[in-house]
Amino acid sequence: MNDAYICDAIRTPFARYGGALRDVRTDDLAAVPIRALAERNSGVDWRMLDDVIFGCANQAGEDNRNVARMATLLAGMPVEVPGATLNRLCGSGMDAIGTAARALKAGEARLIIAGGVESMTRAPFVMPKATSAFSRQAEIYDTTIGWRFVNAKLKHGYGIDSMPETAENVAAQFEVSRADQDAFAWRSQQRVARAQQAGMLTDEIVAVDIPQKRSDAIRFVRDEHPRETSIESLANLKGIVRPDGTVTAGNASGVNDGACALLLANAAAIDQYGLRRRARVLGMATAGVEPRIMGIGPAPATQKLLARLDMSLSQFDVIEINEAFAAQSLAVMRLLGLADDEPRVNPNGGAIALGHPLGASGARLVTTALYQLERVSGKYALCTMCIGVGQGIALAIERL
Repeated sequence: MNDAYICDAIRTPFARYGGALRDVRTDDLAAVPIRALAERNSGVDWRMLDDVIFGCANQAGEDNRNVARMATLLAGMPVEVPGATLNRLCGSGMDAIGTAARALKAGEARLIIAGGVESMTRAPFVMPKATSAFSRQAEIYDTTIGWRFVNAKLKHGYGIDSMPETAENVAAQFEVSRADQDAFAWRSQQRVARAQQAGMLTDEIVAVDIPQKRSDAIRFVRDEHPRETSIESLANLKGIVRPDGTVTAGNASGVNDGACALLLANAAAIDQYGLRRRARVLGMATAGVEPRIMGIGPAPATQKLLARLDMSLSQFDVIEINEAFAAQSLAVMRLLGLADDEPRVNPNGGAIALGHPLGASGARLVTTALYQLERVSGKYALCTMCIGVGQGIALAIERL
């Protein structure tokens, strides 16, 4: 079996909901890191690119009708290059990388771009068609996040808890206190602040030029979701689900916009185009859990992957866990035997501070892990995240 190598990785800065990227179409946003990879690897004959696989969770607005293909064309790639959009909700971007790696390992591809995109700001409202003649009933759904067009049988069998409700369920079932959640969130903000001050995130970011009607384009270069806060400020926030709840806007990830792309290749393509072997994709695994506690999904997914690779968590120098909520991150870490403040976990902060543009986040985790491995001269990194409707995903890479 062939090896699947990561040769390059880049992402846009992540924007707040209604923030710097509010006027950038989703397909245009997805094109930015694809174009950057092409420019950074100019020796590649891009007509030979086998596929572009992008994760996207919404696909109800400007990301409809295969945003991967549209972004590939908008990025200036040759028309011969195909594209496919993958949806495993929050895990979509990571699944895109794993899917690309499998094609490379199987010998069905030599060169693939994989990643993800989400513009939660520009997610539209949708309406179902009438279910009977002359119907005057109208429903409208916000596609930004959460359930829509609910199947009554699914609701009866598994419930349709919102994402914050699932975090409250996890906090209660796994006894994760409000104080511990706030402490975790504060550490995330502090770590991102230190990383930004030290310029540690700049290598993984490509600027987005945002056209203006009456002036020069604005260059967006820095993640804008991180906030200055304190334990005291976090403790004063009210619960999202209920006033006395433990899950708050301060210890949950954001609603964000962003895109990320990685260049993967086999050995033959690397030698032909003079690419760099930066890391090897060791494997990926997914697992299902009860939808009402979807946040624990990374634990069984990680355990499945480690068993498959015959590895232990102690071998990993970097562990990137998507911070959908502090409650589920802590529950997962404790299930995996990690301390709440484990220094290998999200050493430069996570989604609570950086944001969580759904389809892009998994690719961002792998990108961040790659750069961190190189920074600390580490060997192995684990990336894992929870997924709505009750799933988890985990992917491991080896720095070369």
